[in-house]
Amino acid sequence: MQKLTERQDMVLQYINSSITDRGYPPTLREIGNFMGIRSTNGVNDHLRALERKGYLTREDMKSRALRPTGINGSGSGNNGHNGHSAHGGHGSDDNLIEIPILGRVAAGQLSEAIESPQDTVHIDRMMVGGARDVFGLRIKGESMIDAGIHDGDYVFVKKQIEARRGEIIIALVGEEATCKYYYPESDRVRLVPANQTMTDIVISKDDWRSTHILGVVVGIYRRLN
Repeated sequence: MQKLTERQDMVLQYINSSITDRGYPPTLREIGNFMGIRSTNGVNDHLRALERKGYLTREDMKSRALRPTGINGSGSGNNGHNGHSAHGGHGSDDNLIEIPILGRVAAGQLSEAIESPQDTVHIDRMMVGGARDVFGLRIKGESMIDAGIHDGDYVFVKKQIEARRGEIIIALVGEEATCKYYYPESDRVRLVPANQTMTDIVISKDDWRSTHILGVVVGIYRRLN
């Protein structure tokens, strides 16, 4: 295996330490904070280098995206067995939840969609704040890019019909589900995009019902390549 640079080795050791100490890999943001890298693209450059040199694998739509090829590996070139599965942790299934990944959710169809998901994914309960009643939706469009939610991302949503002011929710507008910030006001509800080029969706209180809220976003999954 190719020798790693000092900073590549630091990233690998940080991933290894996170898995050993917490039972699951760090997020891109956590790696960036540790390394002093502000851009996720910068973090991805290091991850791609580790993958190219054979020290890291990244798995699509699994409970964890990062998996060192040798949990004790480093720039020294040691390559042991895979220390942890894609489901992370120390092998405790009690901490895993199965999340249904839904397709299109239309009015009155959430229960049916959850019962017949397009796919499912197992993730550590800690990644969604311990929530149990969670479903996943794939984001279409760029209305929430300034909140770090991009086209093609999967959001994990805690199913509930109420939300606090300023939370990111999945709401039904007409016949379609949309992801927006939630701002209730005295006579209306504003659904606010995180994109300065887009305008708010304004719904009068007379037309708003609690069932417009499908749930609150509690996590995001993004493909790394």
